[in-house]
Amino acid sequence: KHMQNKNNQSALRIAVFPGTFDPFTKGHMDLVQRALCFFDKVIIAILDNSKKNTLFSVDERKQLIAKALVDFSDQIEIDSFSGLLVEYLKTRETKIVIRGLRAISDFDYEAQMAIMNRNLSPEVETFFLMSREEYSYISSSLVRQVALLGGDVHKFVAPSVAEAMSKKKLSLSKE
Repeated sequence: KHMQNKNNQSALRIAVFPGTFDPFTKGHMDLVQRALCFFDKVIIAILDNSKKNTLFSVDERKQLIAKALVDFSDQIEIDSFSGLLVEYLKTRETKIVIRGLRAISDFDYEAQMAIMNRNLSPEVETFFLMSREEYSYISSSLVRQVALLGGDVHKFVAPSVAEAMSKKKLSLSKE
Protein backbone atom coordinates (compact mmCIF):
# COMPACT_ATOMS: atom_id res chain seq x y z
CA LYS A 1 0.00 0.00 0.00
CA HIS A 2 2.89 2.38 0.56
CA MET A 3 5.52 3.35 -2.01
CA GLN A 4 9.22 3.42 -1.30
CA ASN A 5 10.85 6.82 -1.62
CA LYS A 6 14.49 7.60 -2.47
CA ASN A 7 15.62 6.98 1.11
CA ASN A 8 13.91 3.57 1.11
CA GLN A 9 11.36 4.81 3.63
CA SER A 10 7.68 4.08 3.30
CA ALA A 11 5.81 7.09 1.92
CA LEU A 12 2.10 7.71 1.91
CA ARG A 13 0.44 7.95 -1.49
CA ILE A 14 -1.24 11.34 -1.31
CA ALA A 15 -3.48 12.76 -4.02
CA VAL A 16 -4.97 16.22 -4.35
CA PHE A 17 -8.58 16.68 -5.47
CA PRO A 18 -8.83 20.36 -6.45
CA GLY A 19 -12.03 22.26 -7.11
CA THR A 20 -14.32 25.08 -6.15
CA PHE A 21 -16.82 22.70 -4.47
CA ASP A 22 -19.57 25.32 -4.24
CA PRO A 23 -21.42 23.21 -3.16
CA PHE A 24 -19.74 19.85 -2.50
CA THR A 25 -22.02 17.31 -4.23
CA LYS A 26 -22.67 13.60 -3.89
CA GLY A 27 -20.63 13.23 -7.09
CA HIS A 28 -17.64 14.82 -5.33
CA MET A 29 -18.21 12.59 -2.28
CA ASP A 30 -18.25 9.50 -4.49
CA LEU A 31 -15.00 10.50 -6.24
CA VAL A 32 -13.21 11.00 -2.90
CA GLN A 33 -14.42 7.64 -1.58
CA ARG A 34 -13.35 5.84 -4.76
CA ALA A 35 -9.97 7.63 -4.86
CA LEU A 36 -9.30 6.34 -1.34
CA CYS A 37 -9.24 2.82 -2.83
CA PHE A 38 -6.04 3.83 -4.64
CA PHE A 39 -4.48 6.46 -2.40
CA ASP A 40 -3.73 6.54 1.32
CA LYS A 41 -4.88 10.13 1.71
CA VAL A 42 -6.84 12.61 -0.38
CA ILE A 43 -6.40 16.34 0.12
CA ILE A 44 -9.53 18.15 -0.95
CA ALA A 45 -8.11 21.47 -2.09
CA ILE A 46 -10.65 24.26 -2.38
CA LEU A 47 -9.70 26.85 -4.96
CA ASP A 48 -9.95 30.26 -3.33
CA ASN A 49 -10.74 32.46 -6.30
CA SER A 50 -12.07 35.87 -5.30
CA LYS A 51 -13.19 36.46 -8.91
CA LYS A 52 -15.74 33.62 -8.65
CA ASN A 53 -19.08 34.60 -7.17
CA THR A 54 -19.52 31.71 -4.74
CA LEU A 55 -22.51 30.86 -2.57
CA PHE A 56 -20.33 29.69 0.34
CA SER A 57 -17.09 31.14 1.72
CA VAL A 58 -13.99 28.93 1.74
CA ASP A 59 -14.40 28.33 5.48
CA GLU A 60 -18.06 27.37 5.04
CA ARG A 61 -17.11 24.95 2.24
CA LYS A 62 -14.40 23.41 4.45
CA GLN A 63 -16.94 22.82 7.23
CA LEU A 64 -19.55 21.40 4.85
CA ILE A 65 -17.05 19.01 3.25
CA ALA A 66 -15.84 17.87 6.67
CA LYS A 67 -19.43 17.09 7.72
CA ALA A 68 -20.20 15.30 4.45
CA LEU A 69 -17.07 13.12 4.74
CA VAL A 70 -16.99 12.65 8.52
CA ASP A 71 -16.65 8.85 8.07
CA PHE A 72 -13.39 9.40 6.17
CA SER A 73 -11.88 12.11 8.40
CA ASP A 74 -8.74 10.04 9.09
CA GLN A 75 -8.04 9.62 5.36
CA ILE A 76 -8.77 13.11 4.07
CA GLU A 77 -7.57 16.62 4.62
CA ILE A 78 -9.47 19.73 3.61
CA ASP A 79 -7.36 22.68 2.56
CA SER A 80 -7.56 25.72 0.31
CA PHE A 81 -5.22 27.31 -2.19
CA SER A 82 -5.01 30.12 -4.69
CA GLY A 83 -2.77 30.43 -7.70
CA LEU A 84 -1.36 27.58 -9.75
CA LEU A 85 -2.26 24.03 -8.81
CA VAL A 86 1.27 22.80 -9.64
CA GLU A 87 2.72 25.24 -7.08
CA TYR A 88 0.24 24.02 -4.47
CA LEU A 89 1.22 20.41 -5.23
CA LYS A 90 4.86 21.27 -4.47
CA THR A 91 3.91 22.70 -1.07
CA ARG A 92 2.02 19.47 -0.31
CA GLU A 93 4.89 17.29 -1.61
CA THR A 94 2.73 15.30 -4.00
CA LYS A 95 2.52 15.01 -7.77
CA ILE A 96 -0.91 13.40 -8.06
CA VAL A 97 -4.10 15.16 -9.07
CA ILE A 98 -7.54 13.54 -9.11
CA ARG A 99 -10.23 14.84 -11.44
CA GLY A 100 -13.71 13.56 -12.17
CA LEU A 101 -15.20 13.17 -15.62
CA ARG A 102 -18.96 13.24 -16.14
CA ALA A 103 -19.17 13.39 -19.92
CA ILE A 104 -17.06 13.77 -23.03
CA SER A 105 -17.42 17.56 -22.69
CA ASP A 106 -15.55 17.34 -19.35
CA PHE A 107 -12.77 15.34 -20.97
CA ASP A 108 -11.83 18.09 -23.42
CA TYR A 109 -11.43 20.71 -20.69
CA GLU A 110 -9.79 18.36 -18.18
CA ALA A 111 -7.31 17.02 -20.75
CA GLN A 112 -6.25 20.58 -21.56
CA MET A 113 -5.73 21.30 -17.85
CA ALA A 114 -3.77 18.06 -17.30
CA ILE A 115 -1.50 18.78 -20.28
CA MET A 116 -0.92 22.36 -19.12
CA ASN A 117 -0.10 21.16 -15.59
CA ARG A 118 2.34 18.62 -17.02
CA ASN A 119 3.97 21.35 -19.15
CA LEU A 120 4.37 23.54 -16.06
CA SER A 121 5.58 20.64 -13.92
CA PRO A 122 6.50 17.46 -15.86
CA GLU A 123 6.29 15.14 -12.84
CA VAL A 124 2.58 15.90 -12.22
CA GLU A 125 0.17 13.07 -13.06
CA THR A 126 -3.58 13.47 -13.32
CA PHE A 127 -5.83 10.51 -12.52
CA PHE A 128 -9.28 10.71 -14.08
CA LEU A 129 -12.20 8.91 -12.49
CA MET A 130 -15.43 8.55 -14.43
CA SER A 131 -18.41 9.61 -12.37
CA ARG A 132 -20.98 6.99 -11.56
CA GLU A 133 -23.95 7.14 -13.91
CA GLU A 134 -26.29 8.40 -11.18
CA TYR A 135 -24.01 11.43 -10.64
CA SER A 136 -23.10 12.09 -14.27
CA TYR A 137 -25.58 14.97 -14.63
CA ILE A 138 -24.77 16.69 -11.32
CA SER A 139 -22.66 19.83 -11.30
CA SER A 140 -22.22 22.34 -8.49
CA SER A 141 -23.52 25.16 -10.68
CA LEU A 142 -26.69 23.24 -11.57
CA VAL A 143 -27.29 22.31 -7.91
CA ARG A 144 -26.77 25.95 -6.90
CA GLN A 145 -29.24 27.09 -9.57
CA VAL A 146 -31.89 24.54 -8.50
CA ALA A 147 -31.52 25.57 -4.84
CA LEU A 148 -31.71 29.30 -5.55
CA LEU A 149 -34.89 28.71 -7.57
CA GLY A 150 -36.47 26.84 -4.65
CA GLY A 151 -35.94 23.26 -5.81
CA ASP A 152 -35.12 20.31 -3.55
CA VAL A 153 -31.41 19.44 -3.73
CA HIS A 154 -31.36 16.56 -1.21
CA LYS A 155 -30.79 14.03 -4.02
CA PHE A 156 -27.61 15.81 -5.10
CA VAL A 157 -25.83 16.81 -1.88
CA ALA A 158 -25.29 15.56 1.67
CA PRO A 159 -28.10 16.49 4.13
CA SER A 160 -25.86 19.02 5.90
CA VAL A 161 -25.10 20.74 2.56
CA ALA A 162 -28.80 20.83 1.59
CA GLU A 163 -29.62 22.39 4.96
CA ALA A 164 -26.85 25.00 4.59
CA MET A 165 -28.05 25.82 1.07
CA SER A 166 -31.59 26.29 2.33
CA LYS A 167 -30.40 28.65 5.09
CA LYS A 168 -28.22 30.54 2.60
CA LYS A 169 -31.16 30.93 0.21
CA LEU A 170 -33.28 32.37 3.02
CA SER A 171 -30.59 34.85 4.01
CA LEU A 172 -30.07 35.87 0.35
CA SER A 173 -33.81 36.41 -0.17
CA LYS A 174 -33.90 38.80 2.83
CA GLU A 175 -31.17 41.04 1.36
